[in-house]
Amino acid sequence: MIALVLMLIGGAAMMRSMNTALFNAGNLGFKRDLTNQGERAIQNVITLATTGVLATEASRQANAPAANYSASMLPTSPSSVPLALLSDAAFAGVGLAANDIVLAEQGVKVRYLIDRLCLDVGAASPSTCTLSNVESTSGSELLNADASNPSNNSAVKAQAIYRVSIRVTGPRNTQSFFQSTFSQ
Repeated sequence: MIALVLMLIGGAAMMRSMNTALFNAGNLGFKRDLTNQGERAIQNVITLATTGVLATEASRQANAPAANYSASMLPTSPSSVPLALLSDAAFAGVGLAANDIVLAEQGVKVRYLIDRLCLDVGAASPSTCTLSNVESTSGSELLNADASNPSNNSAVKAQAIYRVSIRVTGPRNTQSFFQSTFSQ
């Protein structure tokens, strides 16, 4: 009788352990799927920045809520996620929920924001923006550029850096946040 009780307890523990492992595997699957779904937002941002409303330098100097774009850096949480992605009310001030990518059949919603890493709107300058030096001509011209005098170096151009922040909400209200930067 004691052996039967011990086997029953062992069987129950094994079932519970198996259920926990399946639950964790499911959560990892959700996380991986949300990562893949977040790529949809990156594709939208690339389109906006290359051929869309943010394709020109002049268009990127002002806020464009219709494109989920802020020409100045957005306030962030301690984990560097823009506060506008954490609250629907805050998001309404900088973007349009109509731009969300909704996959109803999968229960997935992708929301993104683009912010320029500048203190204020207007032209990007070294005093107000985080800039990157980007190669604007061929590598051979870079090698021939006068390194001692940066003003004579026409091969390197300072460009503003833009941050893309993405929130992907999936089944069971699973949320993942992703960020990337680019210069234009």
